[in-house]
Formats: sequence, structure tokens, C-alpha cells
Amino acid sequence: MKENTKHYHLLKQRRHKRVRSKVKGTTACPRLSVFRSHSHIYAQVIDDGLGYTLVSSSDLELSPRKPKEGKRLTKTEQAQEVGKLIAQKAQEKGIKKVVFDRGGNKYHGRLKALAEAARAAGLQF
Repeated sequence: MKENTKHYHLLKQRRHKRVRSKVKGTTACPRLSVFRSHSHIYAQVIDDGLGYTLVSSSDLELSPRKPKEGKRLTKTEQAQEVGKLIAQKAQEKGIKKVVFDRGGNKYHGRLKALAEAARAAGLQF
């Protein structure tokens, strides 16, 4: 592993630990946790009190192509679709309000797209 890569991961772990010390999900207001890899994005609604994942979604559930154009979805478009999907699934389970856990990532790009799409679809955070 390169030294810069190792250093980056240590900094991300520190940021994630700092965020998780402040963000707790309860039964009334669970935690929307987002994990972003290089090629995929995953979202989960978690009740930390019980230790259960209530709802989950990822871009692996989506069709990789736009319906009419036949072109591939960009990663940002995939994140938007995951945000809509996670909000829809959460509302079906009766979850309307969540706390957002960015997972040590900066709030921009794909993460921001997912969060804004989830808000637009009806989740409150």
C-alpha cells in the first residue's frame, strides 16, 4: 500500500469515528448511514439501540442504463436514484425522520446527491 493511500485511510477513519461519536440512531429517529466505494454507493437506515438495519439500498439494485436513452447512468445519477429508493423504502416502513451519517466522507458529490434526493423524496434530516 502506498504511503499516501495509507495516510488517507487513517484520516478517513478518524473523521468517521468523530462523526459516529456525535450521531446516534434511535427507534424514533434512526441513522441513515452511507458507504461510498470507488464504484458503488450503499445506504442503510439503522436503529442503533436495537442494532438492526431497518432498510437498505444500493446502486446494485438499479438498472445500469437510463430508461429511454440507453446510456449508462453516471455515479452521481446512481447516487440520486439510491437516495430516492432508500427514502421510498423507509417511508413504507413508517420512517419519516432520520439522522444523516456521512461515514467520514465530505458532504459533496455523490454523497450530497444522495442526501438531497432522499430529502426531496420525503425523508427529514
